Amino acid sequence: MSLRGCCGSGSRSPRPTRRPFLAFGGWLAPTVVLALLPKCPACLAAYVAIGTGVALSGAAATQLRTAIVAVCLGSIGFLVVRSLRRSRPSCAD
Repeated sequence: MSLRGCCGSGSRSPRPTRRPFLAFGGWLAPTVVLALLPKCPACLAAYVAIGTGVALSGAAATQLRTAIVAVCLGSIGFLVVRSLRRSRPSCAD
């Protein structure tokens, strides 16, 4: 039995062991934020005011909501691409 890697390299580096719950947390955080994000900008402004004491205008709340959605969708997209790249074989036989 050969210890060579699939691409002919002599050394075989073991895959780092990752805790499954940390990998799941990467998917869970943006999904939960998107699920709990209020659809109404006035509600978002009220939640921010209750949580931080900072008042937001309707326009600022709309911009903040759009930014939060964009960041969450971007991070989910990144996780999808990373997952697809890891699932493909690295070498053609």
